[in-house]
Amino acid sequence: MAHVSAAERRPQLIKAAIALMAREGVAAGSTRAIATELGVAQATVHYTFGTKEELYRAVMEQLTHDLITQVTQAAPPDASFEETIVTLTEALWRTVLEQPASHQLLTELSMFAMRTPHLKEALQSHYSEVLAVTTKLVDQAAERTGHQLGQPAETIARFFLAGFDGLTMQHLSLPDEEAERVCLRALVSAVLAMA
Repeated sequence: MAHVSAAERRPQLIKAAIALMAREGVAAGSTRAIATELGVAQATVHYTFGTKEELYRAVMEQLTHDLITQVTQAAPPDASFEETIVTLTEALWRTVLEQPASHQLLTELSMFAMRTPHLKEALQSHYSEVLAVTTKLVDQAAERTGHQLGQPAETIARFFLAGFDGLTMQHLSLPDEEAERVCLRALVSAVLAMA
């Protein structure tokens, strides 16, 4: 390959790492394998990211950014509070159904990060960002519709994310479309009752 700056190479390597690890798992994501996936020298990965952990951090950030973008774009501008929560939940669930490999990779990276000192901060950053965005979406929906929240928006967001993460793990491990629909509706009902 022709010489490419680190700034240009970075997104290419992240994309290659996501493709490889979504296909074969985090354990397959060595710097050598990722370099091979893109067709560059292993030194290019180290030059661009320094360490494998920094590349994994970038992968987590990219996956998080992609999911957040898809959900926030689905926010309806003029729906009721209840309709907004339902629409956002459905948009997020669609990402689980349409991109299970991304959710599985993010889950695997999260578990890996818990035991990797250099990645614990990346994991905290990931969850902090997801929580902040979810809190903001709840706050914005309440403010736009004049809905008085029964609990702080962050508490509602934490409750929703805990339930949603559980449903996502069940879908990835033991899918059951009908049961998932019922559970998702129950989660939304519980979130609305809390709100």
